[in-house]
Amino acid sequence: MGTWDTGHFDSDSAADFSGAIDDKPEAEREAVIRDALTVAIEADYLDSDEGAPAVAAAALVASQCPGGEPVTTPYGPDNPLPVLATDLRPLAVKALDAVLGENSELRELWEDGGDKEWALGIARLREVLVAAAG
Repeated sequence: MGTWDTGHFDSDSAADFSGAIDDKPEAEREAVIRDALTVAIEADYLDSDEGAPAVAAAALVASQCPGGEPVTTPYGPDNPLPVLATDLRPLAVKALDAVLGENSELRELWEDGGDKEWALGIARLREVLVAAAG
């Protein structure tokens, strides 16, 4: 896993995900986000290369929620996102739950590394999404 910090976009997989969004026309960008969330939710075992894009996708959804932080990292998408459908909010919560779950390589790697900042960032992200999902 090429990871350089604890931010939601601070890995090769998340940065590649941002590039995949930028490669799509604006009307298709939401589908890329939805797909990343769905992959995480449906995985029996969530590989870190699938978990990191799910976290990044959740951060993009949360950025459009009340209390959400804008994505300002240079590793996020360069092109603007459309207004995302509100049904992505509960999907993003489920995806984060999968990332934090027992069958998540990403969670295992961060726990093994002993860094608590990553999990705190996920918890803050989840809190915004839960509040917005109703």
